[in-house]
Amino acid sequence: MTPQLWILIGIQIAMGAFDTFYHHEFTERLAWRPSQRHELKLHAVRNGLYALLFLVLGWLEVHGIWAAITVAALAAEIVITLMDFVEEDLSRRLPASERINHTLLAINYGAILALLLPVLVDWALRPSGIKIADAGLIGLAATASAVGAGLFGLRDFTASRRLARMSRVPASDLVDRLSERQTVLVTGATGFIGSRLVAALAGSGHQVIALVRNPAKLEMLPPFTVVTSLDQVSADARIDAIVNLAGEPIGNGLWTDAKRRTIIESRINMTADVIKLIARLEQKPAVLVSGSAVGWYGLWQDQPLTESAKSHACFSHELCEVWEAAARGAQALGVRVVCLRIGLVLGTDGGFITRMLTPFEFGLGGPLGSGRQWMSWIERDDLIRLIAYVIARSDLSGPINATAPIPVTNMKFTEELARRLHRPAVFRVPSGLLRRIGGDFANELLLGGQRVLPNRALSSGFVFRHQTLRSAFEAIL
Repeated sequence: MTPQLWILIGIQIAMGAFDTFYHHEFTERLAWRPSQRHELKLHAVRNGLYALLFLVLGWLEVHGIWAAITVAALAAEIVITLMDFVEEDLSRRLPASERINHTLLAINYGAILALLLPVLVDWALRPSGIKIADAGLIGLAATASAVGAGLFGLRDFTASRRLARMSRVPASDLVDRLSERQTVLVTGATGFIGSRLVAALAGSGHQVIALVRNPAKLEMLPPFTVVTSLDQVSADARIDAIVNLAGEPIGNGLWTDAKRRTIIESRINMTADVIKLIARLEQKPAVLVSGSAVGWYGLWQDQPLTESAKSHACFSHELCEVWEAAARGAQALGVRVVCLRIGLVLGTDGGFITRMLTPFEFGLGGPLGSGRQWMSWIERDDLIRLIAYVIARSDLSGPINATAPIPVTNMKFTEELARRLHRPAVFRVPSGLLRRIGGDFANELLLGGQRVLPNRALSSGFVFRHQTLRSAFEAIL
């Protein structure tokens, strides 16, 4: 086998490793997406074939029938890859970098076949047999690659079996408080929370108007009305409730001055557009449910915080305060306004916990800083139920804490997640390092915290299905 062939194989291994680690594990997180169970099965079989091929090419010369079997394995890889392309097209939208990487992998694989097939054909014409062919360092590199491919094949196989066991509450069961058919406008409809809310409303027979800035984010043809601008909603439209969740994510990058402006302006501008829509509607909606966050309270230590608590000044408070103030503009138009101060939302389809699953599953998790900071959390389906609840309850208005009744410290959160994944969690991240890298972002989102209690939700009669973190993890993991 020529050096050029080994160079191409090395390139294929490098691009495959990048695709596995960057796309499959860290960005797309396929191992925790139930919709990708069949894709993971295909990956498992393909990785197994790669492991065998690397070992054969690195250490052996296969003649006769064995060479023919090797050619069949190469052909099987092509078939599996084509099946994988179809499965990906049906089940998810690939990011641009993954599509490019797949194209390069296919081109490079074709070049490998162009150089490798003549060798295998020559071997196939010889008497059947297997010879040891010591390739030195190349053989060792091939062995390491085979071990890596085999391990990830096993991981993908076990992940697909785990996903088959995972169950999810039907979305339509989450909004049973809305007994009468309603028309609900949702902004941020393709987000982690909004997509589940839209599915719940549409699945239970309600009419949904979904504001979608980028229709390409829709996974499939939706059973609801899609608009890309609120100007497309006519003045005579009947809208019973508006749920305003749209805004630039706050946890996907450091808080530079430009990022802070974008975070604030995205929420103020969207909420202003909602108020303008309400003003021109001939029939006003009964309620505006607007997003906010527990960051409104600022940084606290151990003090329990209900809706009557005061705030401490910081960027998180500034952001939530201007967002809530903008939403309160609907009160002058006769609309009831509820501002949900949302905690850390738990689910495997998105949110902050998806960034933790991969390092924790590989045994690299641990507490942040001292681990004593409080984490006020809520399971995503409970949040959807709470949104439906406040829409239905005409006596509820103003700020409402959307958090589970039992907040936990970061140390307890870490221990519970590690226990559920059956992994150790000993890699503590120093607070000084986080502050040097992340500044206020780390100080407020990672090392600071609030011990928030959902006083108004509980006193009004709302019942959380997941009051404890263990219950939530058992439901979603």
